[in-house]
Amino acid sequence: MPPVQRGEAYRLGAARWGLRYYDRDGRRRRKSPFPSKSAALRHYRDVIETELRGERAAQPDVTLAEFVDVYLGRHAAAVRARTIATLRDRLRHAVAAFGDVPLRDLERMSDELAAWQARLPERAGHGIAQALRQVLDAAVRWERIARNPAKLAGRNPKPAPRAVRALTRAEVDALAAELPPTYAPLPAFAAATGLRPEEWQALERRDVDRRGGVVNVRRTVSSGEVVELAKTSASRRQVPLSRRALAALDAIPPRLDSPLIFPAPAGGLLNLDNFRRREWAPAVEASGVPRPARIYDLRSTFASHAIAAGVSVFMLARVMGTSIEMIERHYGTLLDGASADVADRLDAHDAEQQRRAEGV
Repeated sequence: MPPVQRGEAYRLGAARWGLRYYDRDGRRRRKSPFPSKSAALRHYRDVIETELRGERAAQPDVTLAEFVDVYLGRHAAAVRARTIATLRDRLRHAVAAFGDVPLRDLERMSDELAAWQARLPERAGHGIAQALRQVLDAAVRWERIARNPAKLAGRNPKPAPRAVRALTRAEVDALAAELPPTYAPLPAFAAATGLRPEEWQALERRDVDRRGGVVNVRRTVSSGEVVELAKTSASRRQVPLSRRALAALDAIPPRLDSPLIFPAPAGGLLNLDNFRRREWAPAVEASGVPRPARIYDLRSTFASHAIAAGVSVFMLARVMGTSIEMIERHYGTLLDGASADVADRLDAHDAEQQRRAEGV
């Protein structure tokens, strides 16, 4: 048997390694990422080298905690750091409970997983259980286990959506009156466009197209940094500017030290946590607007008013950069009310068509 070459590990970046080797036909191959150099070389020894000899690779057994590290290391190459941080935070619950259990033993523990899932926090439980399902799905794909025990444990229902809070125009104006002049136009603008807080945080003056009557949503804030949205992302979109939105833009005090529309006092990116604590909460208290009144309620206010104005669910989803399913899930009650006059609209349309046909 000809000798098999040793794989070579190489660094991709902080805590990320790749593996390169030659396949049986002499072609250069690469595989990545791995969380460490030793993990890359171990994969070569346990999997690649065995395949080069024409044998079926025997997958070494690993614990859930070890596999979570491998999965997050590979997943990090394709998603944002914030996504990995969220996954890691959710997975810590499963790791605390089953981290030292080998995957092949965990595969037979669907009953234990069902009992664990039943004890999870009511609202956060869905995301925690979903993260474990995602990791174990990868374990099935990578032939570490034959089936996903988290799915065998039973359904993972989503929690009921939070009650929608739509602010009245008087409440929006009352909040604006209590905010500093720099941020006084913010409530009206956010309520008139439906932008997410992390979207208007990153908004720049060049994103406003007054001639076209739209604002271009091209960036968002993730983990405290401005991130360009992919051109294929549904979140990258054009939002129509109503007279209310344009009036809010006109009321923003001019600044030359920052391209941002709503910058921090020093001109940089606004820290939303600081803004919520230092400006928003005191404004809610002073305005007399019933609590809780969240910054995100301004987005819900836009959705509520758009539905009341007869904007279709399809168009509303496009403008808000979300899915029809999410609109129906969060604003279903409002949609039920908005559909009450559909028959009247259809009757009015039929009557108009009849008048035209009769030449009236």
